[in-house]
Amino acid sequence: MFGFGKKYSIDADEFEKLMNEGYSLIDVRTPAEYREARIQNCTLADIYTHEFKKVIDGLDKNGRYLIYCRTGSRSKTACSFLAKWGFADVKDLSGGIISWVNSGREILRN
Repeated sequence: MFGFGKKYSIDADEFEKLMNEGYSLIDVRTPAEYREARIQNCTLADIYTHEFKKVIDGLDKNGRYLIYCRTGSRSKTACSFLAKWGFADVKDLSGGIISWVNSGREILRN
């Protein structure tokens, strides 16, 4: 019927499509997780630290953002925060980087 909550989650196919359309990537995992493996051209903004808000405050609210974490939980929370703070176009990777890897896509490793 009527949707009362905004849907942010998208699958890996849609995520990759939007990446190719110029959306900016934000990784909301910890620095240790980021160093271990990440999607190319992402910005780290650990949702569990004060750095998260600092990074977000430096972004254009009219920009287009793709957000991911390990499994999709933290990125959903981050999308909700960004929407509350006035960002109009935010999406989260359903299943996180795990779904990205399981779909056969590349990641960067240190």
